Amino acid sequence: MLTLEFLPYAEIENLSSLGRIRKLLTMAKDDKIVLLQGRLKKEEEAELIKTTMEEINKDFKGIELAVIYPEEGAGSVAANNAVASLKKMFVNYFLGDRIGFTIVGPANIVKDIKKDPNKIQLFTEEAKNGKKKKNGNGKSKNGNNNKD
Repeated sequence: MLTLEFLPYAEIENLSSLGRIRKLLTMAKDDKIVLLQGRLKKEEEAELIKTTMEEINKDFKGIELAVIYPEEGAGSVAANNAVASLKKMFVNYFLGDRIGFTIVGPANIVKDIKKDPNKIQLFTEEAKNGKKKKNGNGKSKNGNNNKD
C-alpha cells in the first residue's frame, strides 16, 4: 500500500535542523512518501542526504528528494518587471521557507521524480523489502496467518 503524508510547515517550523532531518528520515523509513509544505534550507537538504547515506543498509535503501520552487518556470515577461520583483521580495520576507514544496520518499518505493515547469511526476514501485504489516491478531491485512 502506498502512503502519502502531507506535513504542514508548522509541524517542523520550531524543530532544530537535526529534528527536521530526523522527522523526515523516520517517515521515509516507515515507507511513507512525505509531501512537505515549504522547503528545507540548503544546508538541511545536504545534511539529510548525508545522514541518509550513513543509514543505508539491507532494509533501508535511501531516499528520493525533490524540491519545487514556485519561481521555477515562471519565465513570463511579467516575472521580470519591477512590480513582480517587489512582490516576490515581500512574499519571501514573510513566508521564507514556507514557499515551495518538498517531496521525500523511500528509494525502495519512489523510483523517480520528474519535474518540469508545468507538472511533477512521481513514479513508484511496490516495496520489495519483505516487510508485511500485521494487524493486532498476528494476521496480515489480507487475513492470512503469518507463521514463518
